[in-house]
Amino acid sequence: MYKVCEKIETEAVEMRSVFAQVMEEMQAKDSRLIYMDADLMNSIGMAKYWKEHPEKTINCGIQEANMIGVAAGMSATGLIPFVHTFGTFASRRVMDQVFVSAAYAKLNVRIIGSDPGITASLNGGTHMPFEDMGMMRCIPEITILEPTDSVMLADMIRQTKEKYGVFYIRLSRKKCEKIYEDGSSFEIGKAAKVRDGKDVTIFATGICVAEAVKAAELLEKEGISAAVSNMFTIKPIDKDAVIEAAKNTGAVVTAENHNIINGLGSAVAEVLAENACVPLERIGAKDCFGEVGPVDYLRERFEMTAEDIAKAAKRAISRK
Repeated sequence: MYKVCEKIETEAVEMRSVFAQVMEEMQAKDSRLIYMDADLMNSIGMAKYWKEHPEKTINCGIQEANMIGVAAGMSATGLIPFVHTFGTFASRRVMDQVFVSAAYAKLNVRIIGSDPGITASLNGGTHMPFEDMGMMRCIPEITILEPTDSVMLADMIRQTKEKYGVFYIRLSRKKCEKIYEDGSSFEIGKAAKVRDGKDVTIFATGICVAEAVKAAELLEKEGISAAVSNMFTIKPIDKDAVIEAAKNTGAVVTAENHNIINGLGSAVAEVLAENACVPLERIGAKDCFGEVGPVDYLRERFEMTAEDIAKAAKRAISRK
């Protein structure tokens, strides 16, 4: 069960700190768990633990494809590997290894891709994954998750340890907006409703969830009732939630920190096209490359703000 915060505010802790804390807790209780990294231990907050527990952590160096192969081999022996690198390298650079060595072999690997989309910020376009979810969606039987805040992150990481298969987890490393109260738990594969509404439904993921809530508040001032639902599981998509939203509100908006091609917007569009055709507007990067800049600038540059989402909602409603 989960509970939405009455007021959305920036969290006091960074996502990477919570990730490191949960990894340490799990490794202390389960000797099967192995953490692997591609020379980014400092970036994800695991450097101290690595030095203290080298038998439980492996720095594979800047050889991401090899890291996935090693993780697959470890899985085959009964271990539970969690591997991390930046989202660009956790998707584009390792696609064949994830597909063949991990997924096709039906092994048990969790891939953490950090700094998704505009959260790559000053690292720029080469390190700004707008395509990672799209690439991973093409891999059969994979599960794709994007935790929204530290509460959801902790719950998701713990849950994936207990499940079997290949997981791709999109992780913002810095502070996020807190959406859920401490102690909340979530069901993988099921959207988490944030706000009710009757005129339009906004499905959002990652950092766009907070913007979607702000957009709903802007719309409310204009007499428009917008529902907001957190689609933190990109694959398998919650088809029932999409169909229900289409029937109840008759208009849908998707908001994602990703290319609108083959991400959340495409996944929702597929469900609507096959089950309940209603107007759909998609917020996200419009088939373009990333660029250097602070997150606030990039959010405006790629039209991912609350104002952009509100405008998209009004367009969707006008097309009913």
